Amino acid sequence: MLASLDQRPAYSPIVLAGLVRIADFLLICAVGFLVHRFYVAPAWGYTAAYAIAIPSIALLAVVFFQAIDINHVAAYRQPLDQGFRLVGAWASVFLAALAIVFFAKLEGVFSRVWLASWFLFGLAALLIERGFVSILVRRLTALGRLERRTVVVGGGEAGEKLLRDLASQKNSDVRVVGVFDDRTDDRSPDVLAGYPKLGKVDDLVEFARRTRIDLVIFALPITAEERLLTMLRKLWVLPIDIRLSAHTNKLRFRPRSYSYIGSVPVLDVFDKPIADWDVVTKWVFDKIVGTLALIALSPILALAALAVKLDSRGPVFFKQKRYGFNNELIEIYKFRSMYVDKLDATASRLVTRNDPRVTRVGRFIRKTSIDELPQLINVVFKGNLSLVGPRPHAVHAKAADREYDEVVDGYFARHRVRPGITGWAQVNGWRGETDTKEKLQRRVEHDLYYIENWSILFDLYILSITPFALAKSENAY
Repeated sequence: MLASLDQRPAYSPIVLAGLVRIADFLLICAVGFLVHRFYVAPAWGYTAAYAIAIPSIALLAVVFFQAIDINHVAAYRQPLDQGFRLVGAWASVFLAALAIVFFAKLEGVFSRVWLASWFLFGLAALLIERGFVSILVRRLTALGRLERRTVVVGGGEAGEKLLRDLASQKNSDVRVVGVFDDRTDDRSPDVLAGYPKLGKVDDLVEFARRTRIDLVIFALPITAEERLLTMLRKLWVLPIDIRLSAHTNKLRFRPRSYSYIGSVPVLDVFDKPIADWDVVTKWVFDKIVGTLALIALSPILALAALAVKLDSRGPVFFKQKRYGFNNELIEIYKFRSMYVDKLDATASRLVTRNDPRVTRVGRFIRKTSIDELPQLINVVFKGNLSLVGPRPHAVHAKAADREYDEVVDGYFARHRVRPGITGWAQVNGWRGETDTKEKLQRRVEHDLYYIENWSILFDLYILSITPFALAKSENAY
């Protein structure tokens, strides 16, 4: 069953609702201007009053729709109820508009036929649009693209009560996949409230790497502090939301301390970094800026490719497997900087100063990071790299003769976001050779700081200082 699940990421309900709001606004404006174009403009021409009134009423409608709570996935799944409420809200918008026209003594400014036509055609357009949205949401729900795949950590009575409460939620986007628990006695049976026990907490990390998991809920009492911390230490490296079920805890907090999954109160422990609109913003930023950079740097790319080709035999590009988002293996592009018979695809041996494996051109392009520029192809066309993010490391890269995840505790937490061509660690001097635990530790610390403090302005700042950081770097060979 689990193997048949669609592994593609879920669509964000927050982004979907935002797009519907934008569609509402644009649709209302379009109908208003079209009615004006074919009825008002031929006789009275174009006036500023209509240009101001149409987007203002459209914005007021979006606010009213939000106030009556019809802009969320559960509402989209109920087109009949949504339609009745939309009619009421749309009528209220026009009553408010008419009141403003009356009290502001603007009766002679706007055409009554235009207002009536806009009301009727606008309502029809909105109902048709919401019908399409309902069909789309039902389709995406059937495909599993609008559900939050959830696992519960902790069996026993608390876990069973949580599972039954989650199952009783109507129109919920939560789909419980199973239960994980370290206990193997009667307190943690193989099937709990109809859901299978899938393994121990250690198994959950690998499970989340192979199957899409969006949410983990701990069904453990806060009093089990040591056990809870042990489990969190294992799971915080995953790019998922982690919550602590609060409905069975006797310790009560203020209501605003809780968030809710339906009616089930939970305490937020970890949030997936860069989610919802932030994902969209970063994706658009990467595509636009990455494309512009690829065009602007194309002369340098062409000259570098020619130099690599003339300097030594072999291909211009070097492809290497590295860890990407959520430990996914990705293939990145670089200009070849080593002799073809000495290439080290797994980076089992770090490049050092005056390394005999590196070509003459290779020393220059590695020192200046020109060898990394082909990764713009990964950003723009493949989408498995970002412009800014933790640098992706080769699969078997080592520090002090030990693989990176063995050297630094929580190393894989840097893979909670998509890796980048440049990053906060690189502009702070932590690029190049990582032959000691201390160097790797500092790099990971900077990567985690970036993840927790990400913003588009932060990305712009890192990109702007990257050339200066590269110019004074002493650790790249």
